Amino acid sequence: MNVEEWFEKYKFKCDSFRDIKRLVKIKKEKKLKISVCIPTLNEEATIGKIITTIKESLIDKNKLVDEIIVVDSGSTDNTEKIVVESGAKFYLAEKFLKSTGRAKGKGENLWKSLYLAEGDIICWIDGDIKNIHPRFVYGLIGPLLTHDNIKFTKAFYQRPIRVGKELRPLGGGRVTELTIRPLFNMYFPRLSGFIQPLSGEYAGKRELLERIPFFTGYGVETAMLIDIIKKFGLRVCAQVDLKKRIHRNSSLDSLSKMAFGILQVFAKRANTLGKLILVTDIRNRFRIIEHTKDRAYNLKKIVIKEKQRPPIITITKYRKKFKKEPSWVYV
Repeated sequence: MNVEEWFEKYKFKCDSFRDIKRLVKIKKEKKLKISVCIPTLNEEATIGKIITTIKESLIDKNKLVDEIIVVDSGSTDNTEKIVVESGAKFYLAEKFLKSTGRAKGKGENLWKSLYLAEGDIICWIDGDIKNIHPRFVYGLIGPLLTHDNIKFTKAFYQRPIRVGKELRPLGGGRVTELTIRPLFNMYFPRLSGFIQPLSGEYAGKRELLERIPFFTGYGVETAMLIDIIKKFGLRVCAQVDLKKRIHRNSSLDSLSKMAFGILQVFAKRANTLGKLILVTDIRNRFRIIEHTKDRAYNLKKIVIKEKQRPPIITITKYRKKFKKEPSWVYV
């Protein structure tokens, strides 16, 4: 299947799945459990509304979702308190799978959520969404329930950006448009049809997710797409229009660090697959230029290192919990 054909055939609108009762019926017929997982770090401003919105609509009113879990990187605000009060399960990532070593980051939380969640389908959404709506979940779950061949769904949407006090309709997703989409077009053209390859909202069937590695930081989405396409092909993927996503826009300084981590992961994957030959080690030291109040410029060196976690099916503790066969059968 070429990219153009896939783009037309496997692109859905969230409104196509707003009949939640129909989705619940299909879920029951297929005897599936569904988990919503949210990675967090200091999200007290938004996490409560996200949980209550999903819980009221998709757990209390309709039985589409079986659990909401939050996997946290070590928040210092009231995130944990709000999560528990809102009726979700809270897990501190560093307390689980300790034998695999220490790591921290969004990707680490996602990887460990596969161990902590009970669902056959895992739906991940970010914890900073300001315009949360049940469509962020049922839109992504819909294709997985209604199409047996689809095993992974990725969100896309309009991304407004705040400039001063004004919220402009377009302009968000700067790292996506300036970094990863050009790189995908150049080196992995089969991924060029993904509208929002770095979106934080996606869902998948456990049977697929447990068989791919996860990077621990912001490069997790980049490697995830490369690995899924390489291992399973485009036919198992779909993307869903969730209309609009409003969230906390990051500063250019933060985006620069994020882009470096993503580029680091991209370089590792491209190098391994022979797409981009590097004669030296992939760098993890990033020099940033600081502009001080007295208009001086400083050069500061920081370390940004993305650690790769193996497919979780290879972890003994995971296989015991979910009664899986030896890992060599799957990986």
